[in-house]
Amino acid sequence: MSIPNAFDTLTSGLSSICRLPKGTTVLRSESSDITLLRLYDIENSVECRPVRERITELDLDVGLVVPSAVGGSSFRDGTIPSGVVPSLVVAEGGNGEETTLFGTEEIISFFDARFPVPKRDDDDDVFSSKILPPLLSAGNAIASALRFGRGRDVSPSSVEAPRPKNPLVLYSYEGNQFCRLVREVLTELDLPYRLVSSGKGSRKRADLAARTGGSSQCPYLVDEDNGIEMAESADIVRYLYKTYGRYVPPNKLLGVISRFIMVPLGGPIFRATAPLQAGKSLWGESEDPSIYEADVAKAKEEILRETSADDIVIYTYKLSPFSSEATELLRNLEVPFKEISFGNEWIPGLLADGCAAKRAALLEMTGMSSLPHIFIRGKSIGGIYSGSPGLLKAVEKGTFMDMVAEFKNTKDEVTV
Repeated sequence: MSIPNAFDTLTSGLSSICRLPKGTTVLRSESSDITLLRLYDIENSVECRPVRERITELDLDVGLVVPSAVGGSSFRDGTIPSGVVPSLVVAEGGNGEETTLFGTEEIISFFDARFPVPKRDDDDDVFSSKILPPLLSAGNAIASALRFGRGRDVSPSSVEAPRPKNPLVLYSYEGNQFCRLVREVLTELDLPYRLVSSGKGSRKRADLAARTGGSSQCPYLVDEDNGIEMAESADIVRYLYKTYGRYVPPNKLLGVISRFIMVPLGGPIFRATAPLQAGKSLWGESEDPSIYEADVAKAKEEILRETSADDIVIYTYKLSPFSSEATELLRNLEVPFKEISFGNEWIPGLLADGCAAKRAALLEMTGMSSLPHIFIRGKSIGGIYSGSPGLLKAVEKGTFMDMVAEFKNTKDEVTV
């Protein structure tokens, strides 16, 4: 799911390593009459990352970070200055006159002019001046690749979801892998937030420790609307989806694998092997075809009985990440369901006794033998990413709960 796991922590950590020493330590912390009002930003953008790194290093806060991914509210409303991301709106001097800076180069040049950082003794050596810059440039691209599918697009989960009246407040710094996991979701849920930079050496860390009773751990989220304050990236992400999303989206990488590998390549294999595993010969006959036909007929009766007994039934494999994503999505939707396992996987030796015939029966009944497979009161809706309409597509369109209500007190006949 989109709740951070060990793999997310690993890849986010590697993303931070790719950009070391950028975005972790405060290099200059003097007060200034310059205020960063709004930053139009996309978390997993190679253009936006250097800007956020410099904000951490200069210990600057941002009044409002505005997620600006395609499909988001700022993109739809045309509020992104000249459509350029990143863009930064700043106020200078006592009169608070606003200036808008467009693009990475202009923003970084502004920072260099207004917030000069003392040069270190090794800044002019060959490694720092000639070798490190191209390494960091390559590292920027690798950092985005490591977090493929996260923090760049607006999730359908955010559509028609509640919005906070007051901006969320996030204590964060760019190079922290756990902060990144939270910022990705803020982009995906299209949630503007006030950024309190809290890099290593930041004076804001003392403020955070005073607020929390001693801890300066980042990330730290403040939701003034609901009186909520919390640390721990997984807890924050779970809270954001529950409060400002319609559901917790499944893993996007698995969706890509399903679309481009499992459905076009795996689907024919699953359909071809299901009857064979159930006892049908390669040539369409067996020594006793009646045995195969009887096994499949019995399996169909069992499927009809199982799928009609509960409102929602899902057939799964224990070792399948697609199955675990589907069951987790159902749990996050808070709907009761019955899970029936076909064993560890479809491979011979891992399939549970009697389930080869059930795979063949599913194929004849629905045209699909792959799992997970979800039924609502006996009617197939397919798997998590595929089928008619498929679990995720129904959830994204907002029709899943309607389907549950529609079939709750009826039993649709499954064509055999």
